[in-house]
Formats: sequence, C-alpha cells, structure tokens
Amino acid sequence: MPDTGAPANATVALRLAEAFARHGVTVTFGQSLPSAFHLASPHAGIRQTVYRQENMGGTMADGYARISRKVGVVTAQNGPAATLLVPPLAEAMKASVPVIALVQEVNRDTADRNAFQELDHIRMFDAVAKFVRRIDRADRLDDYVDMAFTAATSGRPGPAVLLVPADLLLEQAAASSRRRASLGAFPLDRTLADPARIAEAAALLAKAARPLVIAGGGVHLSGAAEELAALQQDAHLPVATTFMGKGSVDETHPLSLGVVGNTMGLGARTRDLRPMVEGADVVLLVGNRTNQNGTDSWTLYPRGARYIHIDPDPIEIGRNYEALRLAGDAKLTLAALREAMLAQDLSARAAARPKVEVEIGKAIDGWRNLVAGVTTRDGGPVRPERIAAEIDRRLPADGIMVADASYSSNWINIYMTARRAGQRFLTPRGLAGLGWGVPLAIGAQVAAPDSRVVCLCGDGGFGHSWAELETLRRLKLPVTVVVLNNGILGFQKHAEDTKYGDHTIACDFAEVDHAAIARACGVAGLRVERGEDVGPALDAAFASGKPALIEVMTDPDAKPPLTMYHGHYPEPF
Repeated sequence: MPDTGAPANATVALRLAEAFARHGVTVTFGQSLPSAFHLASPHAGIRQTVYRQENMGGTMADGYARISRKVGVVTAQNGPAATLLVPPLAEAMKASVPVIALVQEVNRDTADRNAFQELDHIRMFDAVAKFVRRIDRADRLDDYVDMAFTAATSGRPGPAVLLVPADLLLEQAAASSRRRASLGAFPLDRTLADPARIAEAAALLAKAARPLVIAGGGVHLSGAAEELAALQQDAHLPVATTFMGKGSVDETHPLSLGVVGNTMGLGARTRDLRPMVEGADVVLLVGNRTNQNGTDSWTLYPRGARYIHIDPDPIEIGRNYEALRLAGDAKLTLAALREAMLAQDLSARAAARPKVEVEIGKAIDGWRNLVAGVTTRDGGPVRPERIAAEIDRRLPADGIMVADASYSSNWINIYMTARRAGQRFLTPRGLAGLGWGVPLAIGAQVAAPDSRVVCLCGDGGFGHSWAELETLRRLKLPVTVVVLNNGILGFQKHAEDTKYGDHTIACDFAEVDHAAIARACGVAGLRVERGEDVGPALDAAFASGKPALIEVMTDPDAKPPLTMYHGHYPEPF
C-alpha cells in the first residue's frame, strides 16, 4: 500500500482510498462523486479516469478488468448515476467479470426523508451484484471493503457494490489499517477439481471415438489458455469455442474449429464442421455457460454425448447438459487433466488425429474459398466481411479486438482469426447491450496502454456512446473506432423481417455523419465508401498513434451467417 504521509486523523475518504489501494487498485472510472473519495485517492496512488456519460463508466471498468485481470472500479453518485450502473453491472454479472461499484449515498441524518436523489440502492442492485452493502460506520470500513473484493474475485467472479453516505467520508478516521491482504486480482482462490473425477474424465476422453472440447469465456477468466493449448496438442483433442471463448485457443492450430453456436450458417468458418459438433460422443465444456446463442438454442450440442464440465461455479455444471462434475479452476484443472491423460493410452487419439485435422482443414479451406469474394470486394456499399478481413490482416497477435453487441460481435468472431492462445476479443455477450463497444475499448486501452486496440461497432450501437470520443481525445488513448454505417438497426430489422414478414419503424435512421462528429470532438474522422479504401484508412489511423474514427458506409443487406436466417435471404457468395 502506498505511503500516504497523511496524519493519523485523516478522513474516512482517505482510509477508503487506502483500502482500495491495498487491493491493487490504481485507477477508477468515475465522474465527480463521491467527491471526497476522488479528492483523497491521489494520496493513495489512485488516478481517476473520467467518463462523459454516466452509463459508460461501468462498461469501461468491465473492459479494464477483462484485460488487466484486476478488479475494475467504477464510482457514481446516488440517484440517476447509480441507476445507470445497473446495465453494465448486469453484463458483468452474466459474463463473470469482477467490477466494484462505489456509490455515494445521501447523508445518514437525511435517510428516508426524501432527500435529494435518494433511492433504495440496495434493492436496486440486489439482482445485478454478488454483494451489496452500505458502510455506515468508519470502524467497519475495512471489513466491508475486504468482503466486496472477496465477493468480486472469488468463485465465479462478478460485481459487488459498496454504498457510502456522503457525510461518513468527511469524518475523521482512525490510524491507517494494519491489514495487508490484497484481494483485487482474480481468480482469488484457485481450486482443483476432485482428482478421482479428473482421472475418470481423462479415461473418458482417451477412449472416446469422437471427443470435442468447447471452451468458453471461463478460460480467459482463469488465464488458462496455455493449459488448454497444451491439452489440445498433447491429448490430440479438437477444440471449438463460444463467442466469449474466442481466442482461448490459437485458431491457426490444425485442431481448432473456431466459434460454434448460432452463427454457423452459410459463410461461417465452422458451418461444415457442424457434424463434428453434433456427432461428438464425449464433450469437454470449459468455462462454458451452455447459453442460448452458444448452443444455437440448445440444438447444436449432441444429446447422446457424455459431458464433462469444468467450472468454478458448481451451479453452472450440468445446468443444461448433465455432466461429470469437475468443479474447480480451469487453469489448475486443465493442467491436472492433461497429466491424467498422458498417463492413459493415447494411441487411439494419436491415430485419429490426422483424419480430424484433415476434416477441419478441408472445412476451413472451403470456407475461405467461399467468402473470398466478399472479403476482397471493392466498390460500395462496403461489405462488413471486407472490413473485418482488413482489420484481421493488420491486427498483431497481441492486439485487442473489441466489438459492440449485435452484428459487430458476429463479424469479428467469424471473419477474424485468433493467432495465439490467449488473444483477446472483447464482446458484450452477458446481456449484449448496444453501445458497450467503445467503453469496453477505452477500459481495455487503459489497462494495456501499449497494445493495439480496435473497436468495431454499428451506427446503432455507436449512437449510444458518441460522447466518449471526447474521452478518447482527452485521455489520448489511441483506440481506432470503426463504425459500420448501414443506416439501420440491422439485427433488429432483419430478425423482425424473418419472424414477422415486416419490421417496426424503429429500425431505420436518418443520415448521420459520424466522421464529422469525431472531427468536432477533436478526433480524426474519415468516411470511407469503397472497399479498396478501408485498408489504407486503417493504416493511416494506426500510424498516427492517436485516437481515430473510420466511418464505413456498409451494405444494409449484409447479414452475418445466423442459422435463423437460413432460407430467408439471398446469399452474397
């Protein structure tokens, strides 16, 4: 903990900042309130990253946590700002990201008297946080802070909320805490699954005729990509991923399928590999929620297979598919599973490997040949596949690719390649709210200032976060934002047309010049209308070392290969 040099009778605000610093917090995302906390925080070595829109800060903290592997901290005032934390905390809850929200409360002597912007925050946050407490006494401050960080980083990570009355922060406090525990990195406690069950799982996988691993976002949360890569290679196991699991394995590895789920229609890398998923006889799920999109509405995963499920949350194991329970940390458990498999006879797996590699390679080669026309198409309106491919050619293996919800997430998951185990592709897939791409990218860039961060978002999602262009400029963050401007809410319009034969009036926008908005905020803004101009625009943005926005006028008929669209629309191939 930093030596503050503060007197023993410092305020509670300083002691609170010191407590956060003890848990490794060096940056918070917030506006002015709680003012006393933010004024005290620099004395504890904590800097403030100021967002513009109150509903963006929580998502910045989320992106920061995913990349830094430390708790993201967001602050807010009571009332309106606090209510706008509900959506990002809900995303963090569903996606298992450790975020702590520090929320100012009204003065204690005004509670329950209709004080200005008073609200029952405990009831409001209860459904979107693992832990919610109000600190009413200075002598309990360290207790509650430690409990909040423990809740956020232990078991299945997630958000926690601390409520602090404004007057408490100004009270004189006791001497600095003697506590030294640092609980701000995750996972806090790595637990190993039952060794007997690990041995049973190893035997099942070794003897399986058609085994398959489907890795989810829990691999990234655990930092288990290297262990999964070793298991894939040494045990000769094919590996697919969910959306949030993308990057958990190297997609150039001959045993890597790619992303599987509801985006396996014509034009998807894994379309011709659906039989491999549906025909698996033993499936190892790692940090996988078996949610609707990842399982194509629970139609993709084979019903007759034997499942093995690794997850730190016992409740998630067997939620939708009865499984051999490996309750534990993915990193430790995958390492132990590899050792257990090496003790098995793997000759059958090794013998089957060349055929599996050929099947995967043939499917991917067929996909590349199929999409070559759209990923290289010149002219306009520009195909999103071309944009994703151009970014893919330029993003280094240690780069961070961020996308907004909806179609943007689909384009990067299908048309970009993870070139190393552990590469990060950040998408809001917990609740998948629009507008979260730019703040996720800001949080990621704050966490990794020397990394290339690129954000892809549609014009619908970007409309939620325009104001953060000023944040990019003010913080001098060299994020490149690529806006796909098709003039519509694409997913909504196409899905409504598919389901109802018509769409609501909410799906169509008036024309907006997003590049001009960027320039008005002091950020380089460029509009691109032809496919051949996308690459040079990206090169210029990357070379500048500054924040930049590239608005690409895209084809409103372009759709990712969602299985729900099959047979409803003409294909572009």
